[in-house]
Amino acid sequence: MADIALKRTAQQGPSIREQLHAMDDADIVSSFLGGEERAFQELVERYQTRLLNFIYRTIGDREKAEDLVQEVFIRVYRHLHRFDRSKKFSTWAYTIASNLAKNELRNRSRNPLVLFQTIKGNWDDEDRPLQFEDTTARPDDLYRKRHLQELVAETVAKLPEHHRQVFVLRELEGKSYEEIAEITNCNLGTVKSRLNRARTAFAEIIEPWID
Repeated sequence: MADIALKRTAQQGPSIREQLHAMDDADIVSSFLGGEERAFQELVERYQTRLLNFIYRTIGDREKAEDLVQEVFIRVYRHLHRFDRSKKFSTWAYTIASNLAKNELRNRSRNPLVLFQTIKGNWDDEDRPLQFEDTTARPDDLYRKRHLQELVAETVAKLPEHHRQVFVLRELEGKSYEEIAEITNCNLGTVKSRLNRARTAFAEIIEPWID
């Protein structure tokens, strides 16, 4: 079946790629399970960078993060037939990535380092992910942010693993509380509690540096 699908996509060329690109995740998963091998590459292209950034910000090692992303997709490929298609594929993929990142941290003696480039001053529940670039910034602002980057990295690295994880998922990845709960296998109350503690600890350190 896979060979037939590959021959079919090879004959049809870019049109299949364009069709896959226009599909949502659920349809792409169904297409892959139906024998269209190229559908898996579409999933890789959609999530490889996002998962790499998530894992890297969690463990602080770019090279290892790249290895773990490959492992994520190996597991996705092997177990996609077991995936509950009533759920979001992105949540499932992030859950796999989260578990691999946690295992890496447990096997490591040094603390992970998470780098940020800019800081926001408030933590309203509806805030979206932290912004990383400000093209309108003045030179003195950019100089200040370089120092903040080091300060923030040290601060986040000191957070307990479970606090750091929800912080990264919410503030950098923009995940909803419900998604974070599913990814981390925690209830909503625990997610909110951990996030509030992480935000409080984070804010206490950087407050003197923020206008």
